[in-house]
Amino acid sequence: MNHIEIERRFLLKNDSWRQHASAPQILQQGYLSVEKACTMRVRIVGEQAWLTIKGYVSDVSRSEFEYPIPLNDAQMMLATLCPFKLEKHRYTVAYEGFVFEIDEFFGENAPLIVAELELPSEDAAFARPDWLGEEITSHGKFTNAYLSKHPYSTW
Repeated sequence: MNHIEIERRFLLKNDSWRQHASAPQILQQGYLSVEKACTMRVRIVGEQAWLTIKGYVSDVSRSEFEYPIPLNDAQMMLATLCPFKLEKHRYTVAYEGFVFEIDEFFGENAPLIVAELELPSEDAAFARPDWLGEEITSHGKFTNAYLSKHPYSTW
């Protein structure tokens, strides 16, 4: 199993992606640790939950270790151990052999919408749909961990 996540992030130019998007999933997540070198996250999607640990490799790559955990444990961790939280809708949009994950943030991070694309290598070429805007991969303030601690509405 590869423990490196290679991901690029983008703002969106418009809402035309919505006509191609899947039904949204609601993601709740909280952070046990929010450090550039290492973040630890608890995430709930529906009736499933995970504990994820990510380590900084580069602006595009992170080491990632993710483990399913009992839903009740995740709910308890979110309620008692995670000082920084966020919620979002996640949509997927398939485009020319790639799948973009589009996160529409709730609460203090609204109306932020970010597209993420996982790639097989840092220099992998991919087709850019016309709704894809400015790349924000190297802007750390757009990471979920940062947004949980410094909401978009406070910028």
